[in-house]
Amino acid sequence: MDNREEVREFLTSRRANITPEQAGLPPGSRRRVPGLRRSEVAALADMSVEYYAKLERGNLAGVSPAVLEAVARVLQLDDAERAHLLNLAQAADGTDILTRPRRRHTKGLQQVHRSLQWTLDAITAGPAAVTNGRMDILAANPLARAFYTDLFAHAANQGNLARFQFLDPAARRFYPDWDLFADMAVAMLHAQAGRNPYDKELHDLVGELSTRSEEFRTRWGAHNVRRHGTGTKRFHHPAVGDLTLAYESLDLAADPGLSMIIYTAEPGSSSEEGLRLLASLAATETSTQVTRHTTG
Repeated sequence: MDNREEVREFLTSRRANITPEQAGLPPGSRRRVPGLRRSEVAALADMSVEYYAKLERGNLAGVSPAVLEAVARVLQLDDAERAHLLNLAQAADGTDILTRPRRRHTKGLQQVHRSLQWTLDAITAGPAAVTNGRMDILAANPLARAFYTDLFAHAANQGNLARFQFLDPAARRFYPDWDLFADMAVAMLHAQAGRNPYDKELHDLVGELSTRSEEFRTRWGAHNVRRHGTGTKRFHHPAVGDLTLAYESLDLAADPGLSMIIYTAEPGSSSEEGLRLLASLAATETSTQVTRHTTG
């Protein structure tokens, strides 16, 4: 797959983000481009202008890890951006720069094994779910299903957090910091596109969101990438109100490309009380559904 356009736009956008002062250069005058010039990047990375221009035209095939590291250093890429650059280089020539097998597209949603679902169900104090790089929720514990009630309420979301984020009006209520969540969602999808450029379903998802959401399309054009590791987020749940939750995202060694995300609340906080109430409501709903099924 030809990924030269993605390479070109990623490198030019990162170069535009670095000022001469940040790179240790004098600001100069009459600068026609934001950020650094190509010639400045080339000089700082100890390569010819012609060679760097070739890279920025999107040609990463055969580029050595040392050259990529030099470019990453000059452009001051963070860990997620550096990994994205290496993934783009791997896709360009098929070499295993990241010393891991390339993941090709598999049709449809991945299935999680039973013991993984059992593990999720054993987590009772916080929402826990397994997602893939396209932000599909593949499995969840009962509390996570109650937590994401708006997402699962509409079949059009297809259990996908990005579709919910950009296409479902309920997301703006659920995410008080909607713009922050939107930035994160697009950055994670961009990182996934670099990791697995052969995923047709990801390309279809990006195409759908780009067509239907100007806010997604604008963010996609910024070419930002990020990892979803740990932090704190705010939510507004329709049943229990405001929640401030910490999260941890764990890569699953037995299932490459899948992650488990677990939300927890600070002990003794109102958010912990909110999760307890949500768990009670979820248990009541489950019990009611079982009763209806057995008496129907």
